[in-house]
Amino acid sequence: MANSYQYKRVLLKISGEALMGEQAYGIDPKMVTRVASEVAEAHNKGLQIALVIGAGNIFRGLSAAGSGIERSTADYMGMLATVMNALAMQSALEQMGVDTRVQSAIPMTTVCEPYIRRRAVRHMEKSRVVIFAAGTGNPYFTTDTAAALRAAEMDCDALLKGTQVDGVYDSDPKTNSNATRYETLTYHKVLTDDLKVMDAAAITLMRENNIPIIVFSLHDKGGFDKVMAGQGVCTTIQS
Repeated sequence: MANSYQYKRVLLKISGEALMGEQAYGIDPKMVTRVASEVAEAHNKGLQIALVIGAGNIFRGLSAAGSGIERSTADYMGMLATVMNALAMQSALEQMGVDTRVQSAIPMTTVCEPYIRRRAVRHMEKSRVVIFAAGTGNPYFTTDTAAALRAAEMDCDALLKGTQVDGVYDSDPKTNSNATRYETLTYHKVLTDDLKVMDAAAITLMRENNIPIIVFSLHDKGGFDKVMAGQGVCTTIQS
């Protein structure tokens, strides 16, 4: 049991951009290894972990749609990019001795398992890390919504969003040095103030299932462990 943690089972949502490291695009192996090491550390303490990784480092559906690729096609391309990120993370975790499974919402049995909820739950019960790839399998839904959906399906205790900043601010801290970070927020305030945490569908799904959302910085080394132990810098969103 993860006695030092306040949760037993969580879903960690990682942005694709986080895996770029210092690069302009693509996958930075050093960054993948660092994130994987934090996941492995928490896993070894008994935490049951699922992951959803975005694809912004490889392909952005909306920007491609603006370049003339039809939106649905662009979104499917983005889903395929998430599979590439998932396989990279699986490789890094397994090199650290963490048993890992990738499940894709778009079946591609040559490289990973199809998404089957009961099988995914069983993997987590057997202390395997499960990485959910290809979003929801449908265009027009973000990986944030996919993360919220899988967190609800896996009956997770919390949804963690690892971002470029250490929480949710009232304005962009990169452009406003006086931006104030929220310690806690309600789902209602996030929706009514249109705070750019996750898309509205993801926030609503978490509110309906009463699953807290914890936003923290992936760039804070050891941040995942600290947040899980209730000591890290983050913003908690709940009722």
